[in-house]
Amino acid sequence: MDWTDPHCRYFLRILSKHALLYTEMVTTGALLNGDHERFLRHHEAEHPLALQLGGSVPADLAACSRMAQEHGYDEVNLNVGCPSDRVQNNMIGACLMGHPGLVADCVKAMRDAVSIPVTVKHRIGINGRDSYEQLCEFVGTVRDAGCTSFTVHARIAILEGLSPKENRDIPPLRYDVVARLKADFPELEIVLNGGIKTLAACHEHLQTFDGVMLGREAYHNPYLLAEVDQQLFGSTAPVISRAEALAQLRPYIASHLAAGGAMHHITRHVLGLGTGFPGARRFRQLLSVDIHKTQNPLALLDQAGQLLEGR
Repeated sequence: MDWTDPHCRYFLRILSKHALLYTEMVTTGALLNGDHERFLRHHEAEHPLALQLGGSVPADLAACSRMAQEHGYDEVNLNVGCPSDRVQNNMIGACLMGHPGLVADCVKAMRDAVSIPVTVKHRIGINGRDSYEQLCEFVGTVRDAGCTSFTVHARIAILEGLSPKENRDIPPLRYDVVARLKADFPELEIVLNGGIKTLAACHEHLQTFDGVMLGREAYHNPYLLAEVDQQLFGSTAPVISRAEALAQLRPYIASHLAAGGAMHHITRHVLGLGTGFPGARRFRQLLSVDIHKTQNPLALLDQAGQLLEGR
């Protein structure tokens, strides 16, 4: 949340044409009671694109799934993994792992409402309900409602005492539990999430799982995605350079500026493009500090791009 907005997704799509991109988690209340056009807005270039929903009322999730399909999304994903207090208080996210029957009802309502795929993202458990048998009960119950694709964050969520950030790091990763799940549910698509940082690790996990999801690493080190199409999707197109990626983003930024937007709305998502080479610090400074002082943001963008030449 607050990361994979439309600007971020447009930039990531420049790096990979084939990876499935996800929106931020959007609650059903925000769509049904707020400005749903703002939340659902996306650029045609972002596809393939999944809308991730947070909610626990089947009828509301069905209505929001219909909105997703009407707005051209390729998939709708139900979040059963977010551990924040705010979403728990609204029966959203990881706390739903304690209510597999309700999640099944939600999935059935969503599937009945749309023809696009309905998928579920979840943890391997929550505190107080973290046995493998309970995980299988959850997956089996939701499978019986028609869900065939599960993205599994290979950590439990501690719903009391840990912050969302701590829940992404402190509970240990248990890839072995997810591998056992895939072995016991071979007919299901099981996508592994959690702590994956390299394409070499992706290759290794794809020997066991049907897919891998990159979260924080894809954001903080986005150039990792530049070789995804060639290494994982069989593309023969040349790998885009960092400088060319920024150059391809320039017209989009210029259009945003012309519409009255600020450049930092977009370039905050680009800072990680400077990871791992001499000059990276200056690159980040230009786009995070100097950007607020300049009268000519596109000239500053071009200056930052020059630092990427040959990288």
